[in-house]
Amino acid sequence: MQTNSTIIVPIDFLSHTDKVVAYALNMAKKLNATLHFLHVVEEVNIYGDYMGPTIKHFVPQMMELSQEKMDNLVTKNNTSETPCLGKVLNGDVVEGICAYAEKNNADMIIIGTHGRKGLEKMWLGSVAERVVKNAPCPTLTYNPFK
Repeated sequence: MQTNSTIIVPIDFLSHTDKVVAYALNMAKKLNATLHFLHVVEEVNIYGDYMGPTIKHFVPQMMELSQEKMDNLVTKNNTSETPCLGKVLNGDVVEGICAYAEKNNADMIIIGTHGRKGLEKMWLGSVAERVVKNAPCPTLTYNPFK
């Protein structure tokens, strides 16, 4: 068994985040791993030439809010037994997760699923599914709703 491994845990700060974090903490403890919580703020798509004042400031405000939430998450869960780090990035979610995992030589990604089906999945896509297909390391999906 490896003495220390790196597990990337993408976080979206939605209602199920606590369940994904708890599961990841349990896995990290068993694997003697360091957790890297990761949140990616997506760019706002501009349609046409419209870029109002609220859109212009949206991403910086989201980055700031996300960083505050990430700091709180890391502070709450970081222990000597299970070290935790947190990172907030800006860009495409799937590309950001996969690039971060590769850059940090991740041994695993643990990602929560939303359980979307049918048209909702087709329209919204599945971040977890695309991460599984593109990740540079093994990816474990966790359904926090079951």
